[in-house]
Amino acid sequence: MTAEALPAELRRAIVQIARTPRLLVACDYDGTLAPITLNPDEARPLPESVGALRSLAGLHETTTAVISGRALRDLATLSRLPAEVNLVGSHGSEFDIGFIHALDEKARELHRRLETELEQLVLDVPGVSLEVKPASIAVHVRRAEHEAGRRVLAAVHSGPSTWEGVSTTDGKEVVELAVVQTDKGRALDILRHQVGATAAIFLGDDVTDEKAFARLSGPDLGIKVGDGETLAGFRVPDTVDVALVLGFLLEERRNWLYGESAPPIERLSMLANERSVALLTPDAKLTWLCHPGPDAPAVFADLLGGEGAGHFSIKPHRNGLPLGQRYLPNTMTVETRWSRLLVTDYLEPESAPHRTDLVRVVSGEAAASVTFAPRPEFGGVPVKLEVTEGGVRVLGTSEPFVLYSPGVEWTITSDGLHDTASALVQPTPTQPVVLELRCGTTDLGPHELSEVERRDRAGRYWSEWTSKLQLPKVQTDLVLRSALTLRGLVNTDTGGVLAAATSSLPEEIGGVRNWDYRYCWIRDAAMTVRELVHLGSIEEAEGYLRWLHGVLATLAGPERLHPLYTLAGSVIGAEAVIESLPGYAGSRPVRVGNLANHQVQLDVFGPVVELVQTLAAARHELRDEDWQMVRAMAEAVTRRWNEPDHGIWEERHVPRHRVYSRVMCWVTIDRAIKLGEQYGREIPGNWHGLREEIKDDVLTHGWNDEVQAFTTAYDGTDLDAASLFVGLTGLIDPADDRFQQTVTAIEAELRSGSTVYRYRRDDGLPGGEGGFHICAAWLIEAYLLTGRRTEAQELFDQIVAAAGPTGLLPEQYDPIAERSLGNHPQAYSHIGLIRCANLLAAS
Repeated sequence: MTAEALPAELRRAIVQIARTPRLLVACDYDGTLAPITLNPDEARPLPESVGALRSLAGLHETTTAVISGRALRDLATLSRLPAEVNLVGSHGSEFDIGFIHALDEKARELHRRLETELEQLVLDVPGVSLEVKPASIAVHVRRAEHEAGRRVLAAVHSGPSTWEGVSTTDGKEVVELAVVQTDKGRALDILRHQVGATAAIFLGDDVTDEKAFARLSGPDLGIKVGDGETLAGFRVPDTVDVALVLGFLLEERRNWLYGESAPPIERLSMLANERSVALLTPDAKLTWLCHPGPDAPAVFADLLGGEGAGHFSIKPHRNGLPLGQRYLPNTMTVETRWSRLLVTDYLEPESAPHRTDLVRVVSGEAAASVTFAPRPEFGGVPVKLEVTEGGVRVLGTSEPFVLYSPGVEWTITSDGLHDTASALVQPTPTQPVVLELRCGTTDLGPHELSEVERRDRAGRYWSEWTSKLQLPKVQTDLVLRSALTLRGLVNTDTGGVLAAATSSLPEEIGGVRNWDYRYCWIRDAAMTVRELVHLGSIEEAEGYLRWLHGVLATLAGPERLHPLYTLAGSVIGAEAVIESLPGYAGSRPVRVGNLANHQVQLDVFGPVVELVQTLAAARHELRDEDWQMVRAMAEAVTRRWNEPDHGIWEERHVPRHRVYSRVMCWVTIDRAIKLGEQYGREIPGNWHGLREEIKDDVLTHGWNDEVQAFTTAYDGTDLDAASLFVGLTGLIDPADDRFQQTVTAIEAELRSGSTVYRYRRDDGLPGGEGGFHICAAWLIEAYLLTGRRTEAQELFDQIVAAAGPTGLLPEQYDPIAERSLGNHPQAYSHIGLIRCANLLAAS
């Protein structure tokens, strides 16, 4: 038998409870795990149930327990359940760990009296037996002649059961008298409290189990085994079905916790317009979309929580894997193709600022199954869907959402908390099916333009931008896709730039290094738009500088800049964890916000001043407001350059005197001097001396004779890929032996095949991480500067090979497991690819 034999409603309930953050699985023993036998000493649990309980206990945030009326010692001996399963005996008066009730003298005396009295009551009654337990005594009458058994039970109820301090529990052919107050419901509550369970499932067959069922509420699930009245919400016939329930629960919980169907990160394709981003899986599932902006809560978070966290899927009704996925040339429009079905997706540009409009076109000849399951606020808001003329309305949310889908016949189902809409659609060669997700409006009326006109408009929005780019002859198509990706991370309304489109994609599968990158880092954004200037597009840089001027206008000076802000330029909220989401491939916690917001990062000024220098050269002028900002940043460096900081990698250790941060302080002053000289601006008299002072400081304290390299910081021998900037910035001549030795040392210690790690040191966080594409790009640049073009080309080819089929790169790469890691797509990675392609083309 398979789980399909279970009732559909029960399967849905199991799927729902399997997705709770901390699950308690508890069950009775006799009649639930083990079939009822005439001889209780022969009751053995079904092996399938034992295996499922053991495996469930091994899962993250999952606890299993057996709560039985048997004495704990007898239960352990008879069941032989693995140690991972918690045992509770005597209806909850005996716990195997943490809850051993020490009886006081009064209780012990009462227990002795009970034993004496009960021995007299059952004396000379064949088939009746006593089971003496540490805190109770059970009277079993299963083997006795019926009338004799009834007489014994009546005598127990009229006699010892009435004594003060005695608690009575009736079961099937048994009555138990305890000298402590206990029942299975209390035992379930104790376990729930101990493990902090957010939901519990209990299975039982006996009348004593009703006290446990009575304690269930909210998301809990009760399953009665066999016949009889019950408070449980569901029922199964026998112990074989219990094994099916536990096995199905195990499968669903494991899939939810560990994302066993999670698509490879690099295979996710990004949709974008001028203010929103979304991610598609290779089979056209909308797996990630936030609204009202990329740094807002997710409406579809399947990427981090599976389908229960929200998805919008389109696939052939007869199944089948897609043949491929691609971007239409020079656009951000994605096509996913099966043999007789095509799904085309794009985010509409030029829509109202409060809107996010996704258009999905189903064309071809094959019938397609569509599932629309929005879960706003990362699934934290109950969703009700209403089918109405023109499509589907999402009810009960703070932001309005509708799905415009005229002519589509929707079926609404509910899991008790959220509604899901599903439909079967049949496109024809001349009549595609158009689905329009409209976030931020209640409008279910037709658009003023046809879908064909809007698709063309969306394509032109991007292709007209790409037509003015100046692309290198090296990996031209991939550079173009990288440029489009960077442009897609830019918010043209505000000028802010995302570091990446996602939150909490892991740096180690199953690890805790999961960060929220959906914000605008001062450094990252400056580097992003500067690379676009190098390709011939300056409006993104101008927009970002307007954004930065706006942020600085709220501060007393640049040294008070936070490392990152929201796309709107406001300070981000506190870092928080969304416990209801299991994370990509089981990588928890899922975080929103970023603690780096409160760090000191003195390197951020250098990239901004370099951006101003690059933009001024492209525009053939230096604007007054930009020069004033450069001066203010140079003055901030003057005051603070010799302080320790947290650095580019935002380590959560105490600040250090970092080589990279000190080099970028030198860059700030050096580029400021060159700007002033080139555009005839007044240069403060102390800048030249300060530039030399910072340089001497780096050369004196940053170089380490022991390791023959520039190290991470002045206080250690550990290496850091960012220290390559000693030569990449021109602080020392790349021909200098010290730079060449640093390149060799970093190559030896930090390069692993096709990637380069940031560092190998303990950074205060558990677990590991992959190599960084941006670090590999820095090493490629260093190879070129030191005359090692062959090595540069080889490493560049390996970065290219790591890109996904549609040309996107996440943050990191694991060379051992040969899989991508980190948030996606990552601006840093595409910056590195573009820069290396340009350098290789020019060399």
